[in-house]
Amino acid sequence: MNNITCIITDDEPFARKGLQGYVEKIDFLDLKGVCEDALQLSNLLQQQPVDLLFLDIQMPHITGIEFIRALSKPPKVIFTTAFEQYALQGFELDVMDYLLKPISYERFLKAAWKTRDYFALRENTVVAASVPYIFIKSNGRLEKVCFDEILFIEGMENYVTIYLENKKLVTHSTIKALVEKLPSGQFIQTHKSYVVAINKIGTIEGNTMHIQKHQVPISKYLREAVLSQIVR
Repeated sequence: MNNITCIITDDEPFARKGLQGYVEKIDFLDLKGVCEDALQLSNLLQQQPVDLLFLDIQMPHITGIEFIRALSKPPKVIFTTAFEQYALQGFELDVMDYLLKPISYERFLKAAWKTRDYFALRENTVVAASVPYIFIKSNGRLEKVCFDEILFIEGMENYVTIYLENKKLVTHSTIKALVEKLPSGQFIQTHKSYVVAINKIGTIEGNTMHIQKHQVPISKYLREAVLSQIVR
């Protein structure tokens, strides 16, 4: 799927900087602007429509909730606020998520993944629904790789190793480029260098996943978000 374009709006400089840092760590988010209030946001949206807003609620002139209600066709919204009491109003507006400050990276990432899954479903980009495999070039030939045979993927700079049931394949690619070809909802990133097939996970001990005879690390920064995706 295409990257999700977004804008950050918050009247607190520290909050804007923190959210911008989070967005820049997530490869499927494409930041198009940072605003101090809803008036700046309104002007920017006229020039640069986007898919998603990270929007504070308590701001000068007009609140985030009032701003969204005033739009005829608002983008999807993730509210970022220090106030719990607006949660019900936020969800009545069908927002993607409601993040309470201070916002941890794990909680932010969970909201971002939820948004990615929403857009993937809406745009009918769940590849497995139509073609349950891809072809990759390995050892000078094209290899057919069925998604349901993948155990996990390991990225190493400009090379990726795909671990299958009975073998592994090395291909010249980045992990980001390969993940974009995988069906949404079936795979999860556990570490900057690892993506695993959720249904292949055997056990989890501490920050380690066991997938058959393999051990895959879980980043301490992603642990909470990973567990929230796989524990039902």
